[in-house]
Amino acid sequence: MTRPETEEEDKPLDPSIEKVRRKMIRFMGINLGLLFLALMVVIAALVYKSRTTEPQVAAPAGDIQAPAGQQIEGDIVLPVGARVVSQSISGNRISLDAELAGGERVLFVYDIAARSMVGRFTIRNR
Repeated sequence: MTRPETEEEDKPLDPSIEKVRRKMIRFMGINLGLLFLALMVVIAALVYKSRTTEPQVAAPAGDIQAPAGQQIEGDIVLPVGARVVSQSISGNRISLDAELAGGERVLFVYDIAARSMVGRFTIRNR
C-alpha cells in the first residue's frame, strides 16, 4: 500500500518558516539536553548520598554510661550552710537551687558525666 501524496508534502517550506522550524528544533534539543543533564546530577547526588557512611552518633545527652549492675555515685560539694531548696535534671546536668547561710539564693549547675560543677548563678532582686 502506498501513501497518497498530498500537495503539502510536495511543496518545499517557505524559507522564513524553515528558519523558524530549525530554531525550534535547536531550542528543543538544547532544553532536552539540559533536562537530561539535570536528571543525571540528581541521580548522581542520590547515589553519592546513599553510598556515604552515616556518621556515628554520640550517645544522647541523657545517656550516662554506668557499669552493668552498678549505680553512679559522686559528691556535689556546696558551700557550708547551704540548703537545697529544689533541683532539676536535664540530660547530664543537674540544677540545684540552694539557699546559702546568709539567705542568698544561688543556682548551681553540675555536669554528671564530667563530674564537675559547671556553673553558679546568683539570684538577685533589682
